[in-house]
Amino acid sequence: MTKAKGKLIAIGGAEDKGTDLELGVIHRSNLNFFEMGILRRIAREAGDEESRIEVITTASASPKEVAHNYINAFHKIGYTNVGHIPIRDREDAHDEEYIERISKARVVMLSGGNQYRLTSTFGGTRFLHTLLNRYQNEDFILAGTSAGAMAMSGTMIYEGNSGRAHLKGEVKITTGLGFNKEVIFDSHFDKRGRFARLVQAIAANPSCLGVGLGEDTGIIISEGNHMEAIGSGMVIIIDGHHVRHSNIADIPENNPISIENLIVHFLASGDRFSIEQRRFEPKQVEVKVED
Repeated sequence: MTKAKGKLIAIGGAEDKGTDLELGVIHRSNLNFFEMGILRRIAREAGDEESRIEVITTASASPKEVAHNYINAFHKIGYTNVGHIPIRDREDAHDEEYIERISKARVVMLSGGNQYRLTSTFGGTRFLHTLLNRYQNEDFILAGTSAGAMAMSGTMIYEGNSGRAHLKGEVKITTGLGFNKEVIFDSHFDKRGRFARLVQAIAANPSCLGVGLGEDTGIIISEGNHMEAIGSGMVIIIDGHHVRHSNIADIPENNPISIENLIVHFLASGDRFSIEQRRFEPKQVEVKVED
């Protein structure tokens, strides 16, 4: 299979849009992650400030408000060529104007909300085919936050109570939008305690890598293979390739799962990981030696 020419930027949700930092309410490790952070990185990947960015709010229950927040955030960092595509149903997804707009955009960003709404609205449409074709064959960026990130993989978690995720059947999985079939994304990962539900998803699909995205944290995937962690938090990668024992196929529903030899990696901003080679590449840290 040919390597994708585009990039995926999957974000764990609650990415800093500058508001709190402007008010001086929070300080993440005394660093200004609005200046260093995810939206600025998306803009940098987009190139010059005239690059077209389209925000799609299909997953959101408050599409106008969400779009307004993103447009304002991009404006603050100098990117004013930003539009909102307010698709609400499958009929909208066949609108020629919207298809033409995503055909010309440098970046398309999927907002958070309900990932099931994304797959049920876009699955099998020309709109999705256009996005997939551009991602595979062009220097194009697809970004997604929270539900928008979770929907980008081939296999998608759409439901699962964190407190019961160790029980077989409590994690619900379906087909995602299919931009990368080698990973399964989960968002708001550490804050909502979603480790066990991603483990169950990987136990059922051990050929995939589980990618748990903390809030204000993301991963950039280039060539469908090279991952780089960005943002203020942590990315957790769960690798099931070397599992020696798993009972998930044999136990009844609602029984605890057991798995042996899962491999887990923790990535901070700048760390990299190869999907094909299952190889971790730490960020090079300059060590200052005092005289």
